[in-house]
Amino acid sequence: MQILILAFLVSLLCTLGIIRYAHLHEHLTADHDLDGVQKFHDAPVPRVGGLSLALGLLAAGALVWLQKRSGSFVLVLLVAAPAFAGGLVEDLTKRVGPLARLLLTMLAAGCGFYALGAGLARLDIGWLDAVLRWWPLSLVVTLVAVAGVANAVNIIDGYNGLAGVVTLVMFCALAYVARQVGDDQIWNICLALVGALLGFLVWNYPRGHIFLGDGGAYLLGFLLAELSVLLVVRHPQVSAWFPLLLVIYPIVETLFSIYRRVVLRGRSPGMPDAAHLHQLVYKRLVRWVLNRSHPDFRLTRNAMTSPYLWMLSSLGVIPAVLFWQHTRVLQAFAVLFIVSYVWLYRSIVRFRSPRWLRRRSS
Repeated sequence: MQILILAFLVSLLCTLGIIRYAHLHEHLTADHDLDGVQKFHDAPVPRVGGLSLALGLLAAGALVWLQKRSGSFVLVLLVAAPAFAGGLVEDLTKRVGPLARLLLTMLAAGCGFYALGAGLARLDIGWLDAVLRWWPLSLVVTLVAVAGVANAVNIIDGYNGLAGVVTLVMFCALAYVARQVGDDQIWNICLALVGALLGFLVWNYPRGHIFLGDGGAYLLGFLLAELSVLLVVRHPQVSAWFPLLLVIYPIVETLFSIYRRVVLRGRSPGMPDAAHLHQLVYKRLVRWVLNRSHPDFRLTRNAMTSPYLWMLSSLGVIPAVLFWQHTRVLQAFAVLFIVSYVWLYRSIVRFRSPRWLRRRSS
């Protein structure tokens, strides 16, 4: 628990410092774009919360090294550096495009493949597992999978507490399974991530005093994918479908967004729009609860949106934790989640969402 507490305190205090002295650096760190299709805040807000997470993780890594003289924790963080750096530079300059960030995340995944042995060599699908034994193909699949999850976490980072709480719960799930199989390295890193996220969320939810930014989202997404790969590679008893079901919400959101933009609208998959599920929840389930123009009411609606998606994500996380060894059961729940997501999206788009999801205006 020392690791969790240290990461929490460092993240908490660093985030407080960023907010307290925002007037000194807001020309670099604040999100001044208030009119974008994916913007739902009313004043410039620092978007470098990922820096606090990184410092919390580094402090925890230093503690592990001092206690156990092991640099494996820090090595994982070093591997994640390109993914985090690409996002952070985008937060500061607004000039690092999606493709560049994706390539940097793939670079980080490649480093993990060679330095940590984090390569997807099985998906628990017979013929495909046989093909993945050829390391070049395993490398390509690993690069795409890890970068895809990192980008997916960035996509769902749309409202206060959304990506932060969703990934927090996922890291708790990873920590639980790591504990069951006796993997101390993954256990310790997950504890540090939980602590750092809690320290950040104190200031992020519900008031939104600071955002994760691309740096934070890519750091969390990369570590979520990398630790998942390591868990599957090291422990054959862990089904490869456990991490897939664990992160199925951001993955389905990303794939559905690509389908919507490319197939239905004939646009580039990298073009932003306001049709993500979390945005529809805001506009059609939450927006009219407090239908007033004052910024405080808009902030309240922002915070009220995230719990809907927390519940949706739990439809993947809970069965993943309960059945982490049982591939067939996990596959069935994955199909059930996809069906549930499409049904929910379709219902909201057609203004036919269930009554129990709607809130009365006050």
